Amino acid sequence: MSSITSTTTVAFGSLNSRGYSLNSQGAQNNSMGEVPFKVPKFVDPLDKRQWMLEHMAAAFRIFARKGFTEGTAGHISIRDPVQPDTFWINPLGVHFGLLEASDMVHVDEDGNVIGGSKKTVNVAGFRIHSAIHKYRPDVNAACHNHSIHGKTYSAFGAPLDMLNQDACIFYNAHGVYNDFGGIVLEEQEGTRIAEALADNKALILKNHGLLTVGSTVDEAAYLFTLMEHTCQAQLLADASNKKPAMIPPEDALYTYNHTSDPDSLYVEFQPDLEYETFLDPSFKN
Repeated sequence: MSSITSTTTVAFGSLNSRGYSLNSQGAQNNSMGEVPFKVPKFVDPLDKRQWMLEHMAAAFRIFARKGFTEGTAGHISIRDPVQPDTFWINPLGVHFGLLEASDMVHVDEDGNVIGGSKKTVNVAGFRIHSAIHKYRPDVNAACHNHSIHGKTYSAFGAPLDMLNQDACIFYNAHGVYNDFGGIVLEEQEGTRIAEALADNKALILKNHGLLTVGSTVDEAAYLFTLMEHTCQAQLLADASNKKPAMIPPEDALYTYNHTSDPDSLYVEFQPDLEYETFLDPSFKN
């Protein structure tokens, strides 16, 4: 199984049929100078844990501002860097816009609460995220929500069309889970979802919603926002009753290679993170 932390690239200076060249790292292609944001390196895994929890809480605040809340549904998880066979998840019933780093709950693979706030955890959230972290050791974060355009588009049980540049980030990198089995209360359903995700970046859960994963919570959160907006764009295009022009496979692949590596997707999340920090940095508490 391929790793999501591996960068899909074309060798430096190589050209496609239109003469486009591509550097070995997507973020470098988009910056005339030094890339403004880089994933930090940590010596102490406890420092890394705190950094991850703060970014996780910020992702929830950002999701709240974007209108991704729906009652108690939705969850984000991060793999613990100290005990990699465990993960952190948000507590049940706390509004995304109120979450702080200290609210997160640390659970093991059997669902035992072993640290953090020790608040109640969503059963469905545990089933989905525990299976993903078990089957995808390369994944350090996962996001799932019932956002309005994602759950609307999911009813079609179809992959996204390559209608625009942003959609190409999901080119041959997302799947569809067509076996809706109701609320995910059983371990087997979580396992089936993880198997349907395979080695992709994202999954459309038919009649349910969207799921994205990443090597950082920043990557997974940006992918979720992007997929939600891509579903919205597709619904608008479909409603026009006009035939849209699809991006040819070669250009879709080029765009994917140029924009979909973990470092580039981490960078894409940082403007929202900086804005959230400016508005209300209490998510770090």
